Amino acid sequence: MWRKRKYRNIILAAFVIVFALTILANIAVNQTAKNFISDDILNVKPNNVGLLLGTSRNLKNGAKNDFFFNRIDATVELYKSGKIKNIIISGDNSKADYNEPADMKAELVSKRIPDSIIYLDYAGFRTLDAVVRARDVFGQSSFIVISQKFHNERAVYLARKFGINTYGYNAKEVLAYKGFKTKLREFFARDKMFLDLFLGVKPKFLGEKIIIKQRNSAPANF
Repeated sequence: MWRKRKYRNIILAAFVIVFALTILANIAVNQTAKNFISDDILNVKPNNVGLLLGTSRNLKNGAKNDFFFNRIDATVELYKSGKIKNIIISGDNSKADYNEPADMKAELVSKRIPDSIIYLDYAGFRTLDAVVRARDVFGQSSFIVISQKFHNERAVYLARKFGINTYGYNAKEVLAYKGFKTKLREFFARDKMFLDLFLGVKPKFLGEKIIIKQRNSAPANF
């Protein structure tokens, strides 16, 4: 009996420690990132590049993914307002029938974003890969991350730990009942982020440099 109680206490203590570390990780990320992200387009400083973080166009049940379309709307808003001149779309293309960057590009082009200003990063498997590749492959030392607030907080925190002058523009949030699982996963993803930073994890792939133009022209008429 005492052994069972001992094991139970060990498991309980481990759970409490992990949960406490998770809370601290979230506080650290939120406090650090809060001065570098915004929901208000007027507070966003212009930048040559917006980094659009990928997600699937549709949910597993076939319904449209509001995270996807809200990020698209935020990207269009940034471009239309002259806040960004180029767009890197970073996402997962690890399967032949799954292509986040291509799906997002198609949606942006359908909303009259010029094809010529869009650059696709097919190896943005994780947020770490996306922000580091934006620097090391696409040559950007500063950019605006585009995703929902909870994701931008982690992306901006992570990018700035890598010495990248990064800001975030928050896409519209998704209704609680649709976004609960995603936000819960994000809550614990920050533990993984700190572990990756501690272990010095690098992007899965890098590759040849891609040059992004400096553009001074105003956005097309909408």
